[in-house]
Amino acid sequence: MSVLASGSTGNCIYVESESGSLLIDVGLTCKRTELALNKIERSLNDIDAILITHEHSDHIKGLKVIAKRYNIPIFANKKTWQAIESKNIHVNREQKFEFNALNYKEIIGLDVESFNVSHDAVDPQFYTLSQNDKKLSVITDTGYVSDEMKGIIKDSDVFVFESNHDVDMLRAGRYPWVTKQRILSDVGHVSNEDAAHAMKDVITDRTKRIYLSHLSQDNNIKELARMSVEQVLNHHDVDTVSHVELHDTDKDEPTRIYTL
Repeated sequence: MSVLASGSTGNCIYVESESGSLLIDVGLTCKRTELALNKIERSLNDIDAILITHEHSDHIKGLKVIAKRYNIPIFANKKTWQAIESKNIHVNREQKFEFNALNYKEIIGLDVESFNVSHDAVDPQFYTLSQNDKKLSVITDTGYVSDEMKGIIKDSDVFVFESNHDVDMLRAGRYPWVTKQRILSDVGHVSNEDAAHAMKDVITDRTKRIYLSHLSQDNNIKELARMSVEQVLNHHDVDTVSHVELHDTDKDEPTRIYTL
């Protein structure tokens, strides 16, 4: 797997198995998605499926063009498909597949489970992907992490976990107060500290690495996010040196391919 891009401006994750490859979200333009894939020696021609989490532009920016140029099956839940179509993004019927929350599908040989999150989209959902006792969980764009979410993602080998903002930076920043309230709300985004407190509840002995993702361009920096998460995890006896590795993600540079 590789986090091709993550942040306020665009999100896209690459996952492959022995049977094929998929993308979770296409929040980059088609051209930027192809460039990102090329950096890890892959191509859009290799992609066998796309999983959509919700209809916000930083998760579907490239969908219209990619769907038109490539005959890739695309999965989203019913309400998200309706929201996508309301944005004048039309996908051929044969490429559209409905994948509602709290369901399982086998895609490229992976067992994919969908689950709800708390975010101000019409029906946002994220995914766990499992095969051969290996598990990857992706959870971003949520205002909080509920016990139900924790139960689904717990005991993963790898997490792509939102660490969106530093609360002090957000409160002191240039955003209008209504925007700050939205980000801090239960349907906004989790802060560095809140993310870390959720992480400590889902990390187990099998967990090897966590990718800190969806960092705010204006209200966070990589070093601060990593330091904040490390402090909380270390305080709760999670060793971030020899047990669980924390990894940065970037809006422009993909992470190196990692094999679970």
